[in-house]
Parts: sequence; structure tokens; C-alpha cells
Amino acid sequence: MHSAVLLIEFGAIILALGLLGRIAGRLRFSPIPLYLLAGLAFGEGGLLPLGASEEFVAIGAEIGVILLLLMLGLEYTASDLVSNLKTQYPAGAVDFALNALPGAAAALLMGWGPVAAVVLGGVTWISSSGVIAKVLGDLGRVGNRETPVVLSVLVLEDLAMAVYLPIITALLAGVSLAAGSATLAIALGVAGLVLFVAVRYGRVISRFVSSDDPEKLLLVVLGLTILVAGIAQELQVSAAVGAFLVGIALSGEVAEGAHTLLSPLRDLFAAVFFVFFGLHTDPASIVPVLVPALALAVVTAGTKIATGYWAAKRAGVGVKGRWRAGGTLVARGEFSIVIAGLAVTAGVEPSLGPLATAYVLILVVIGPLTARFTEPIAARVTAHLRERRGQPPLVESGIVLPEQSTSSPGAAESAEAKHSSTRE
Repeated sequence: MHSAVLLIEFGAIILALGLLGRIAGRLRFSPIPLYLLAGLAFGEGGLLPLGASEEFVAIGAEIGVILLLLMLGLEYTASDLVSNLKTQYPAGAVDFALNALPGAAAALLMGWGPVAAVVLGGVTWISSSGVIAKVLGDLGRVGNRETPVVLSVLVLEDLAMAVYLPIITALLAGVSLAAGSATLAIALGVAGLVLFVAVRYGRVISRFVSSDDPEKLLLVVLGLTILVAGIAQELQVSAAVGAFLVGIALSGEVAEGAHTLLSPLRDLFAAVFFVFFGLHTDPASIVPVLVPALALAVVTAGTKIATGYWAAKRAGVGVKGRWRAGGTLVARGEFSIVIAGLAVTAGVEPSLGPLATAYVLILVVIGPLTARFTEPIAARVTAHLRERRGQPPLVESGIVLPEQSTSSPGAAESAEAKHSSTRE
């Protein structure tokens, strides 16, 4: 009887997620907010609270996090990571300063204490790699000049998680300074060792995993990832970071084949993960934190746009590309929920989970909109300001007002060609 109820409940969840995904696809936005809302509906205080299948959903959610990070790691090679670290680390520092500090300050202003401040700083710091990757594909910007800058920022954030997650885990566990330092040292050592192996022996690992049989390739990659994630978690590194490093170690045809085979599994279990987070949040608890969440979303949307603009400018990207880079980085998602989920499990601050849920819901909806409209809005505002000052339009930024353009078409083409090296 218990197994029958479990199957009915879990089947209903999967069916509901499929229908929500269809709705999101037709409306052309990320399904993550709908998955979170489904979790709120099925959780405590929701419309249809679950019973028998909650533990099963929890296991599926853990697998979802592992697959999310594995698939992200498959997008990069070890050499890409090393190159990004060498050239883009200032952008990572600016990203941390502009986006983590507002979250930490908000937690302290609300009287939540230093541990909650570190957690909320992480929630507001990390952009959603999954949502951003989907947005870049939907908007046809994968080949744009600013896209490598966006990916560099995302990679630096993901690498920073190898340091941040062990720290937050130790803080939430309430361990001593000595024990926390030892945990961090072990985490950094393990992450560094895996990264070294990925750089030095990535091809050997790929040859070992490689197989012409899709079934064998799927089983070996999935088994290796879950095994390494479990060992990493046992060593206090974080299962997610372990999975990410496994993805980095795989390259070439193996990475492409694994990506194709694992994408449906990733989508399934990632959806379950977002539902699971919603299950542990009472919808009634979101109402009191909605205003702080909205204020924090507005502030950190602005700081993310500033981060992308600065990073793209530093890379020599044109003005239009700078604004697009900033708007693309706004979305928060999976990592923010992972960080908040750790705090919710540890029972740090009752309002932290609802605030994080509301915050992610707001920015995961706004993120695709800022990616699409930040550049044209900035162009119009800049053109209007220059017009009021009596200044000529900027060709480089793509702002050319018809009523002010008195040059011939040939001259306009010449001006475009002159600035082509600095445009996107």
C-alpha cells in the first residue's frame, strides 16, 4: 500500500512538471519558477501536501544537484579553466564585492547574525549557469563577442564554490575554528588534486570512460560522477563541486556523448530538486519577506549588470555587448537554492528559506527579460541624454537617431566599419 501511494504521488509530480515545462516553453521563459511554485503547492501549507514520496523526492533532488554541476563541468575543459583563472580573476573579485556584500549587509540589517549573512551573501552572489546558458541559446548569442566574458564569470563563480561551500558547511555545523580550518584545507586539497588530475590526465580519464555503446558510456559516467560526489561529500568538499570537477576531467567525444545522454536525466532530476526546495517552504512564510526579497532583487540586479558591463569593458567588448553581458548575468537559480537549502536544513534562520525562494523566483523571471532588454533600454536612455545635451549620437554603442543622421548612407557605412573592431 505504501509503495502504491509513493508511485501515485511521484508520478503525479513528474506529470505536473512535464506540463509546467510545456507551459514555460510556450511562454519562452525558464521553467524554474514554475517548479518552485509546484513545490510550494505540494509542500507544508500547500494545496496538496505530500506524505509517502517526500524521502524519495529528497534523494532525487540530491541527484539533481550532482547532474546540474556535472553537465556544467562538461561545458569546459581543464585548460579553459586555467586560462580563465589567469586572465579573468579581477572580474571574479569585482563580482564577489558587488553582489555578495549586499546580501550579507541585508542579513545583518535584519538582525539574522553573521552565519546567516555569509549564507545570504552566497545566495545573492552566484548567477544561474543553467538559466543563463538557456537564455544565450534562446537569444542566439552563443557566438557573440561578450559571451566568453559571461562564461568566464560563471566559471569563476563555480570554482569559488569549491572554497565557499566547505566554509559554509563548517559554519552551519557550528564546528570550531581549528576543525573548520582543517575542513577547508581538506576541501581545497581535494579540489586542487582533482583539478590537477583533470589538467594532467584528462585525456587518460576520457579514454578510460570512452565507449561506442551509449548504454555503457551512460553507466560509467553516471556511476563515476555519483561515486566521486559521494567521496567529496564525505571529505566535506560538497558533492556538487565533486561532480563539477568530474565534468571538467572529461573532454572531447566523451564529453559530447555524455552531455547528449545525460541531458534528459539532468532535466528530470533538476526539476525534482527545485520542487524539493519548494516542499520545505511554507507559502505563508513568503509574504512577510516579499518586500525585502524584492528590494534585494532590484539592488543585486543592478550590481550584476554593473559587473558584466565592467568585465566586458575590460575585455575590449563594445558598449552594446557590455550592456548585454550585464543583463545576461542577472538570473539566479540552482546554486542560490543549494546554498539556502543547506541553511534551511541546518535550521539557521526560519525566514532565510522563504526569502531565498522569493528572491530566486523574482530574478529567475526577471533574468531573461534583462538579458533581452537591458541593451536597447540603455541605448535609448543614452541617446536621449546625448540629444538633450546637443551631442552627436554614438555609432559604437549602436545609437543612431534618424532625425540627427544627416550623412550619406556611404558615410554611415564607413562609420560602422570604422568602429567594427570595438563592437560586438
